[in-house]
Amino acid sequence: MISVRLEAELENQLNYFSSQQDVSKSKIIKDSLTYYFTLLKEESTKKTAFELGSDLFGKYASGKKDLSVTYKQRLKEKINAKNNH
Repeated sequence: MISVRLEAELENQLNYFSSQQDVSKSKIIKDSLTYYFTLLKEESTKKTAFELGSDLFGKYASGKKDLSVTYKQRLKEKINAKNNH
């Protein structure tokens, strides 16, 4: 058994919904906690953007591992080759 202190407004809402729905306050609190814990569990199991796309990354790899380092040189070479024709 657990005792919980509620702010007056929250307690008033609990009383109101309990009487409106003809459901016990304990049932509302139990259902609310179950719902809350379900949301927390779902949130913790969400995949990151990287995890969602991990099967796509590198799928069309060129095999060249230095592209991010040598891109300026490669661009210059392509422009020079285009202009020399």
